[in-house]
Amino acid sequence: MPDLVPLKRALLSVSDKNGLIELGQALAARGVEILSTGGSAKALRDAGLEVRDVSEVTGSPEMMDGRVKTLHPKIHGGLLALRDDPAHAQAMEDHGIGAIDLLVVNLYPFEATVARGADYAEAVENIDIGGPAMIRAGAKNHDYVTVMVDVEDYAALLVELDDNGGQTSRAFRQTLAQRAYARTAAYDAAVSGWMAGAVGEPTPRRRAIAGTLKQTMRYGENPHQSAAFYTDGSNRPGVATAMQHQGKELSYNNINDTDAAFELLSEFADAGPTCVIVKHANPCGVAQAGTLSEAYARAYDCDRVSAFGGIVALNRPLDEETARAITGIFTEVVIAPGADDAAREVFAAKKNLRLLTTDGLADAGAPGQTWRQVSGGYLVQDRDNGRITAEDLKVVTKLAPTDDQIADLLFAWTVAKHVKSNAIVYAKGGATVGVGAGQMSRVDSTRIAARKAQDMTEALGLPDTPTVGSVVASDAFFPFSDGLLAAAGAGARAVIQPGGSMRDDEVIAAADEAGLAMVFTGQRHFRH
Repeated sequence: MPDLVPLKRALLSVSDKNGLIELGQALAARGVEILSTGGSAKALRDAGLEVRDVSEVTGSPEMMDGRVKTLHPKIHGGLLALRDDPAHAQAMEDHGIGAIDLLVVNLYPFEATVARGADYAEAVENIDIGGPAMIRAGAKNHDYVTVMVDVEDYAALLVELDDNGGQTSRAFRQTLAQRAYARTAAYDAAVSGWMAGAVGEPTPRRRAIAGTLKQTMRYGENPHQSAAFYTDGSNRPGVATAMQHQGKELSYNNINDTDAAFELLSEFADAGPTCVIVKHANPCGVAQAGTLSEAYARAYDCDRVSAFGGIVALNRPLDEETARAITGIFTEVVIAPGADDAAREVFAAKKNLRLLTTDGLADAGAPGQTWRQVSGGYLVQDRDNGRITAEDLKVVTKLAPTDDQIADLLFAWTVAKHVKSNAIVYAKGGATVGVGAGQMSRVDSTRIAARKAQDMTEALGLPDTPTVGSVVASDAFFPFSDGLLAAAGAGARAVIQPGGSMRDDEVIAAADEAGLAMVFTGQRHFRH
């Protein structure tokens, strides 16, 4: 097999015309014959380039609204023939098949068509057939054929040709072949995933996922782990689509924590100024207030120790006052739907502080899926987009919560949804005052959250722990009354939990005896 292959004949057929003219001009200047189809051929001719239509090569016209144009032996034979195989060479001569040394194809914009809400028929019509067939053929025969599917590779091709006297190296062709197969795999993943939804198949026999490399990282969760960040092509506001204005490159843990912070924050898209502070993917402080700076101060006060080196998410554009407050301690990342010039100027003095802005907040109620790898497979489930309102609450105790308590209960419940299980959240006045996360025992999470509140008391010099008069949320039912009684002992006066335990009656009786108001949601929010 040859290392260097001269590039004499190219087939260019692209949907994305960016860079096409410049590439065609560069190839023509190097004496490369150009074949093309449809709109690509017209664009090249309009630029004054000599182009040979594929229909002229095949002797068959484009037909069926362009569905059939390149599916022909004179095209696929030119891509698949082993040039140094005598039988292949003879077949090429017998059937008038010319070798194609370069294939440049990018596919019908199926993903973009679906993203803008096209109907079923339009989506189907934008499934490319000839393009993937040629890409796979050329990539299989990369010993002889150079295949390009990405505009960003055009410049590298020209450098390769200049470095090798108009030839491409086998290593270069191998790299592009891998990218080509990855592109067709991603394309098929998009089509099959869309069709599963379109035909109402929630658990298709086979699933495929794909992503596009956004960032290669220095390391992963730990320094001995390699890592990279891939985007899925969706336009959901968040860390993947945010604009970074300053600061160091985001790390693996930064991205994971920022996503956790922003997804929780997006639950409060319609609320007043709200701040979320996250550390190790768990919220350590969440608060609402009349201004963004006040919301940040209240969230920070919930757990000043954990907030150090944390992620701050805001549901309003960052302003100067809030920016100055945030820079009072070391913060890794701030993400918000915008930032004014004065705020950005404040942050400019903190070169390592990463500032991300988004185009709005995510839709917390939108459908979607989450994937988790396990040994030998994947777990796939719907995104937890469950939400409740005051009308959904079922009062199960003799004492009903007040309107103010209901507001705090719903707030605490929303936060608990984003805390690792077992999750307990104390809240008062629209702010968390104690968060217990990730414990094997629910009663332990209850005690830890109360201990956090005690730390808050000492840090702020409060006369009493803020859990006194608070409400408490539990992401799952209390299996025994011990956790509930621990919350009552910390001073909580109202409880929100899913209910559904075999011992609900026992827990309700304990709540009544303790003088607590308790509501059931009928909805659980485990998070692992």
